[in-house]
Amino acid sequence: MDIIQLLPDSVANQIAAGEVIQRPASVVKELVENAVDAGAHRIDVIAVDAGRTSLQVVDDGCGMSETDARLAFERHATSKIREAADLFTLTTMGFRGEALPSIVAVAQVELTTRTADADLGTRLQIEASRVLTQEPVACAVGTNIIVKNLFFNVPARRKFLKTTATELNNITSELERIVLVHPDIAFSLTHNDTPLLNLPPASAKGRIAAIFGSRIAERLLPVEVETPMVSIHGFVGKPEAARKRGAQQFFFVNKRFMRHPYFHRAVQEAFTRLIPADEQVPYFIYFDVPPADIDVNIHPTKTEIKFENEQAIWQILLAAVRESIGRFNAIPTIEFNTEGRPADMPVYNPNVASHAEAPKVSINKNFNPFDSPFDSQQPVGRSAASSAMAAPAFERRTNAAPKGWESLYDGMTLPDSVQASSLEVTAQSATDFSSATFFQYRGQYVLTTVDNGLLLIDQHRAHMRVLFDRFMAQLSSSSLPSQRFLFPEVVQLSAVQAATFASVRDDFARLGFDIGDLGGGNISVNGFPTGFEGLDPQSLVTELLATVADHGDLPATALLSQLATTLARAAAIPHGQVLSDLEMSDLASQLFASTNPNYTPDGHPITAILQHDAIERLFKA
Repeated sequence: MDIIQLLPDSVANQIAAGEVIQRPASVVKELVENAVDAGAHRIDVIAVDAGRTSLQVVDDGCGMSETDARLAFERHATSKIREAADLFTLTTMGFRGEALPSIVAVAQVELTTRTADADLGTRLQIEASRVLTQEPVACAVGTNIIVKNLFFNVPARRKFLKTTATELNNITSELERIVLVHPDIAFSLTHNDTPLLNLPPASAKGRIAAIFGSRIAERLLPVEVETPMVSIHGFVGKPEAARKRGAQQFFFVNKRFMRHPYFHRAVQEAFTRLIPADEQVPYFIYFDVPPADIDVNIHPTKTEIKFENEQAIWQILLAAVRESIGRFNAIPTIEFNTEGRPADMPVYNPNVASHAEAPKVSINKNFNPFDSPFDSQQPVGRSAASSAMAAPAFERRTNAAPKGWESLYDGMTLPDSVQASSLEVTAQSATDFSSATFFQYRGQYVLTTVDNGLLLIDQHRAHMRVLFDRFMAQLSSSSLPSQRFLFPEVVQLSAVQAATFASVRDDFARLGFDIGDLGGGNISVNGFPTGFEGLDPQSLVTELLATVADHGDLPATALLSQLATTLARAAAIPHGQVLSDLEMSDLASQLFASTNPNYTPDGHPITAILQHDAIERLFKA
């Protein structure tokens, strides 16, 4: 008996929808890209409940005829290509003919469209791939498509949609990738009757400023290079725009967003020794290559793209970014102003000893700018401002390490790869830090001797652990205290960041932030958690919002813990800060009084022991 049979179109479309339409943001991407391909000059996106209830995309493009409107929802029906050879000359965003059939397979869709040469348009209603009605209607030129009750017939998929804030963030992120590469088109985004984006036509840099704020636009350097193989243009951030998290990074090829880790490494390589290794700069880089030299037909999302000359383009990109950094003086230089100096005034030459005009400079060789009286009631920190934490200060003895703390290290060993370098972590004898001598190595590690070797402590991670425990202890019973600014700081958020902030505003208040919403994506930072006044509000708020974006689906308590981790990381003493003997002693005491002196809240090791036996082996003949 024959058992193989052809699946009905409705079932095949549902299977395809599982790959093409993953969430409401996928619907926005496909519909807006269709509007761009239709030659629209304005595209409006209207969402209700982050797309769960409805998504509407309205454009003023070429529209569709009555026949095309019906045919557009058939699988593999497309106006973009005619034959396989067309895949190598693609100039449109879409070409598969899968998006609309996939959408109508899992939603209720209403389409209204009209072409410029028609007196009446067409209204089409489809549900789960079944056409319910089709009728003529008076409407504007262009297309208006409403997608209601997404995944109404796939309850498992609908059940696993994330929170409203997360789904809205995904919608906004997808829209950003399109609006950045089409600055000549006007866009708007409205959610639950609240305008989130209103972008008129602008230049490429103007569009970046409209989405992410003028501050980031002011820190961008233009990148421009023309070769027969590729044309690269766009912008890359100055070194001072680098940040650990949340940097805006976009690659586009032939007006299509793409992810490309290999090219990302080229940009990072250009900033070697200009920024810390764990930081990244923003960039908005556009590639124009012959369509035959790339393959976009790899995945339905079309964000993975293969290049024929990938290595050569990598070298061109690296050179272009390096040239941009050098040409626009990203590295500061010293200039001397000689305007107004008499022509006969001799110029001082340090190599000529006879100059009477040589300046007399007295030098105090014993002066150390880092030496200052240390207040035992003040914690180790970035500065006087950041050391005034809203928590108990580093107190030399009252927070000393508890007895028996050395048992934490019983039986600990490092991996073989580390042991091979003569580093071993084993049981440690009890140490009285009151009599210990501390040393600082390269402004990063605190060293002290213990009975069985040399204890190494990462000062930044140690302080991060201390602050995290302090924050969590205080948050368990109340909120972190806040210090109001004399002059509030205005921070401009992107649409994604503004939506994220609205969902966690109460959590920010618990952390000690006093923030007002000014509208239009602008917030007023009126106060910080006590002790954070020396930090940049824009950077800290942006990093916290990036944490929410990464962990927004966690329970409230877990999310607060992630935010406290980010705060502790931002406030902890940085690598490179010189510490006094008393500060190092207090830091060690506080660390070993913490809940987990071995690891930071995000799982990085804090301490290591170079065993005495391993040290002796280094000096054996």
